[in-house]
Amino acid sequence: MNLHQLRFVREAVRQNFNLTDAAKALFTSQPGVSKAIIELEEELGVDIFTRHGKRIRGLTEPGRLVLESVELIMQEIDSLKRIGKEYAAQDSGSFTIATTHTQARYMLPKVVQAFMVKYPKVRLSLLQGNPRQIAEMVKNDQADLAIATESIAAVDGLITLPCYQWEHVLVVPHEHPLTRSKAISLEEIAGYPLITYDAAFAGRSKIDHAFDLRNLKPDVLLEAIDADVIKTYVELGMGVGIIAGMAFDPERDRNLRAIPVGQLFGMNVSRVAVKQGAYLRSYIYTFIELLAPTLNRKMVESAMRGTADNYEL
Repeated sequence: MNLHQLRFVREAVRQNFNLTDAAKALFTSQPGVSKAIIELEEELGVDIFTRHGKRIRGLTEPGRLVLESVELIMQEIDSLKRIGKEYAAQDSGSFTIATTHTQARYMLPKVVQAFMVKYPKVRLSLLQGNPRQIAEMVKNDQADLAIATESIAAVDGLITLPCYQWEHVLVVPHEHPLTRSKAISLEEIAGYPLITYDAAFAGRSKIDHAFDLRNLKPDVLLEAIDADVIKTYVELGMGVGIIAGMAFDPERDRNLRAIPVGQLFGMNVSRVAVKQGAYLRSYIYTFIELLAPTLNRKMVESAMRGTADNYEL
């Protein structure tokens, strides 16, 4: 048994059981991958994959258990490599953050700027996607951590901690009738065409849930992942917008007025997520502390060991 065989098994699964694609990803030959997997199966005495002819189609029941062990072993190998790299260069390396557009556009710029002042030699990358996509990026070692508001807390294999709270705001032109309402209700909002986030982003599920509880069916005219797009169409008079409060800047958005509506849609919590059992370089802990001053390295390490209390904001 050798590490190449374990890598081949893992990559075959990641490439949807296509050995040609797995071989390309690992810069080797397809026959070599196939032979190595067969030799591993013979050594273990079980079939890892189901087959149709010479093609693999899926995992067998023992194959699922083998894959779980392979993932753990390869994760430990990656951690050993990172430990060596960290102690060879304490203040340099690469760091990849997976996040949503809202976080990348409105919350991260000042944090990233402060981080780069501390670690100018670190090569920082930002990957964007919806919450499900960024969670997978961390699980598949494409990113070191993820930041999002939505359901990453429920994803198996990730450790998540709360960063900060925020609420939605209603954005309307300055002379809009809703600016004269003393206590805006869901019924009033539902009386206008609505422009807000795509269903996967920025707490949209809470918006939908609030309307559902009141048996209201708002006319959602337009959905977007970008608050700037939402504000643009509100400025054109096409409807009222609901965006994350962090995305409204009174100086930049002078043609609009923001009305806090957290009392209608509830508070939201943005969270940071890392892979369970991953080895984090010291500057990643620093980034987390810059992002969420309520967190520190000791708390993150306790959470990753499974010994932390149920910490919430």
